[in-house]
Amino acid sequence: MSDKKTLRSRAWFARQDKMGFYYRSWLKNRGFPQDQFDGRPVIGICNTWSELTPCNSHFRTIAEHVRWGILDAGGFPLEFPVMSLGETMLRPTAMLYRNLASMDVEESIRANPLDGVVLLMGCDKTTPALLMGAASVDIPTIGISGGPMLRGIHCGKAIGSGTNTISMSEQLRSGQITLEEFYDAEASMHRSHGHCMTMGTASTMACMVEALGVGMPGNAAIPAVDARRNLLAREAGRRIVEMVKQDIVLSQIMTRKAFENAIRVNAGIGGSTNAVVHLIAMARRIGVELNLDDWDHLGRGVHCLVDIMPSGRFLMEDFFEAGGLPVVIRELAQQGLIHKDAMTVNGRTIWENNEEALCWKPEVIHSFEDPFKADAGISVLRGNLAPDGAIIKPSAASPHLLKHTGRAVVFESIEDLHARINDDDLDIDETCVMVLKYCGPKGYPGMAEVGNMPLPPKILKRGITDMIRISDARMSGTAYGTVVLHTAPEAAAGGPLALVQNGDLITLDVEARSLHLHVDQVELDRRRAVWQPPKPHAERGYVKLYLDHVLQANEGADLDFLVGKSGAAVPRDNH
Repeated sequence: MSDKKTLRSRAWFARQDKMGFYYRSWLKNRGFPQDQFDGRPVIGICNTWSELTPCNSHFRTIAEHVRWGILDAGGFPLEFPVMSLGETMLRPTAMLYRNLASMDVEESIRANPLDGVVLLMGCDKTTPALLMGAASVDIPTIGISGGPMLRGIHCGKAIGSGTNTISMSEQLRSGQITLEEFYDAEASMHRSHGHCMTMGTASTMACMVEALGVGMPGNAAIPAVDARRNLLAREAGRRIVEMVKQDIVLSQIMTRKAFENAIRVNAGIGGSTNAVVHLIAMARRIGVELNLDDWDHLGRGVHCLVDIMPSGRFLMEDFFEAGGLPVVIRELAQQGLIHKDAMTVNGRTIWENNEEALCWKPEVIHSFEDPFKADAGISVLRGNLAPDGAIIKPSAASPHLLKHTGRAVVFESIEDLHARINDDDLDIDETCVMVLKYCGPKGYPGMAEVGNMPLPPKILKRGITDMIRISDARMSGTAYGTVVLHTAPEAAAGGPLALVQNGDLITLDVEARSLHLHVDQVELDRRRAVWQPPKPHAERGYVKLYLDHVLQANEGADLDFLVGKSGAAVPRDNH
């Protein structure tokens, strides 16, 4: 074991004075003997369990397996809660609170006698929030994802959370299914513990944890209720103790190479567009330069290998049975698209972890030579409508719309969209471009997942299922369509999106990476002169703090004063 003086926790527990008495005594009421404080690495188990976050409802069990692993290795486990962010219940959007939860994580780790930490995360924003917070402290860290649910089964067919929720809600709106059928599907879709079993944001971020090397091999795809998820948790508990002894901190894992690997893996799995904003925020916390242009050039030429919803047919359980993320990493590495020497938390390189991976279901995970979809990385668009960038996921888009000019149909807010979208008198057809304003970081607030606007029923009834949609919002990783997102600057910050009017022509050209508003600069200047920013959403509390300090999407939508890290310095003595 390393010198006991190197452990942060010794600043609390090695003291033979009044404060040492306090620190040890209050823990002894749980039955910890004196030798528990004699130089054993203290490992925090950071738990986002909550009954309000159904995706994380099994985390008490996972935490117990982590605890046993820590004890196996001679560590001292102490579990602590942090704010839990569930997409399923939280309003106005979990993204509003990602940065708040990251502050909770950061300060909980720094202020307590912890030598290492295991992060338990599942639902979409818990993963980036926990990693952002831990990155700002930079102690030995392992991430454990909660795992996806089992397949949804409805009328004998597999259905996927989010993806089929969206498609079936559209079918209900257009009269193709009854309300009773809709209710029956609700009961059939989510039939076990775990997060979304499509390649939505939760599954994507679980893949990012493994691709970054922060999770143990296999972290991404083991179903939540599979016993091997518990085994992984126990192994992680054992390993974090060794990481403390070896002084392997998070910044040694989350390197520039690791982020480049993660971006290419995201393309290989057809991952969520939300990974863009989250990885940029995480990188900026740990001190790695990462921007939109990195996403574009690193993702070019990387094929989507996984036939999985929302882009394909299968679900995460199928992905796991086919061999999971190790197969994708091996395929990409064999093409020279992975930094093979990037280190991971288990002490081996990413190549050593995955070089022997085998694919058991080639219909689920394709080879690079015969991909599911070619050149499927996130595309970054620029132009006078998005001078600081916007993104699109080509693998989820309709090919015939990737180069298109159409008339803008503008919705000034999400309320305006809801009020008019079902009106058969709405002046719109399938050639139009739907534009939604004021749904970015400041505008919503929180940059909600509303960018994949529902199509008007009169369009759906004609059998049309996709149109170009542009906004400063995000969209769920389970969504699909030709959807342009994250336009920056956002409308609420005075970005050009705020100036678009009904009837303006807009050209999307994904191959040219262009998003152009056909309005001359003189007219745009005239419109800007009369534009008024929206009233702030709050005058007090966290929302005001957020509105005053949130960065734009292209910068990760973090709070400006949280970028960077303060490290793991022991807080001031209080005696």
